Amino acid sequence: MDPQDIQPTTRRAKTVFYIWSTLPRLILLAMIVLIVVLAMGIMKKHDSIAADKAAGVIIERPPVNAVVYPLTPSTVRDKINLPGSIEPWNSLELTAKISGAIVEVPAKEGDEVKAGDILARIEEDDYRIALQRAEARYRLAKANFERDKAVFSKGVIPVAELEAKETNLLTARADLDNARLQLNRCTIKAPIDGVVRRLDVKVGLFLSVADPVGQLLQIDKVKAVVGIPESDIAAVRKIDTIDVSLQALNDMVVTGSKHFLSPAPDTTARLYKMELQLDNESRSILPGMFVRAEIVKRSVANAIAIPFYSVISRNDEQFVFVEEDGVAHKRPVKLGIMENWMVEVTSGLSPRDNLVIEGHRDMEEGREINVVKILSTLDEYRL
Repeated sequence: MDPQDIQPTTRRAKTVFYIWSTLPRLILLAMIVLIVVLAMGIMKKHDSIAADKAAGVIIERPPVNAVVYPLTPSTVRDKINLPGSIEPWNSLELTAKISGAIVEVPAKEGDEVKAGDILARIEEDDYRIALQRAEARYRLAKANFERDKAVFSKGVIPVAELEAKETNLLTARADLDNARLQLNRCTIKAPIDGVVRRLDVKVGLFLSVADPVGQLLQIDKVKAVVGIPESDIAAVRKIDTIDVSLQALNDMVVTGSKHFLSPAPDTTARLYKMELQLDNESRSILPGMFVRAEIVKRSVANAIAIPFYSVISRNDEQFVFVEEDGVAHKRPVKLGIMENWMVEVTSGLSPRDNLVIEGHRDMEEGREINVVKILSTLDEYRL
């Protein structure tokens, strides 16, 4: 017979039977409760140990060595630096106005010439003979007119005949002036002060009308030509003078005055041509030289400017650390315009704040600071 089929009949037997049948479940429940209590105790102990350890670390942390800079107001400029090139103030292509053979070329390429200096001569014989012929015709026409004029006053010849003689005189005078002009054009002269960049003539060469003679460049003043981006055109319109540096002349800086600003872009790059007038009495600035134009779009006086590397950016927040009584304090800042490696701070800092510029990346709010150096100027510090 199965023991489970035996049912207790007495009260005591029933109690013993109930306890015996539920004993495994009670033991399991007790074990579960014990495990939970032990786990909670372990976690509490772990947290206590971690807190004690963190407190010990904080207590044991040494001060952070730092370099600080007392802030002072300064001027910050929003500027752009653009490339450009030098062009001559004037470039003249000289051509022959008459035909003839070249008999003399006094000038040579590279010469500095004044207006009226002789560059070349064309053979004059034919034009001198033409002038003499024109002078003879003019003298004859003048004599005929004066004789007929005297006769006309006596009423001997009609008015029409006198007018014809006057017309002949005027025509002869025009032919004489033209002959003198043609003879004068045998001497090719410089129309302006400048430098002979190119000479296309040589002795013996026969020129026809409009044949090239050479090129003159006016460089006592020159143009610095710079392309202005569309985004900066509004600011550049308000500027009258701009500094340019010339690399070929040991980065010499020259101030140019705005001469011309194109009303439309000249290239597909959407650059607007700007020309700056530069004085060049020494002739040291030559066409073709590379320049860089420093254009100051905006200037802020009495601004707080700090090194850009002193700003920490984390989670869309920008902040710096300042030193107060040997303790680091975090200051959120808002930034403005930049000039080189300096950036304007529009809010968050005040003059005489001791800005931490070295050691700030190892700091947190309230950390003790050991100031190893206080800078009077940022020139004393180099990254």
